Amino acid sequence: MPEIASTPETRPFWDGIAAGELRLQRCDECLRSVFYPRAICPHCHCDRLSWRTASGKGTVYSYTVAHRVAGGFSAQVPYTIALIDLDEGPRMLSRVIGDAPVRIGDRVHLEIARLEGESSPELPCFRVTTA
Repeated sequence: MPEIASTPETRPFWDGIAAGELRLQRCDECLRSVFYPRAICPHCHCDRLSWRTASGKGTVYSYTVAHRVAGGFSAQVPYTIALIDLDEGPRMLSRVIGDAPVRIGDRVHLEIARLEGESSPELPCFRVTTA
């Protein structure tokens, strides 16, 4: 699997993943967190965005289990893809890894993973938090 291509806008995000943390942009005007990385705030259209390290915690908003795929990840079926409401506000699409069943409302935490072996890029994934 090739390395993920980054742009000047996304480089801090991928540098954070390489460092084991989730970095989000935060608008310096309205103070809302932003995901996916971009040049202007989608809430107030300010162009002053700074990077912050997020908690890496969130809640499952919705999910689906892939049982059939075309192309990549075919050796991993079934696997779970979820919309995660991050504690900082944004919603992000990600894989949920691990053996725990996933339900809407489950708390999850960030786990950086290589999904296709050592030659694959590190990706932000989540794991169900067990209390």
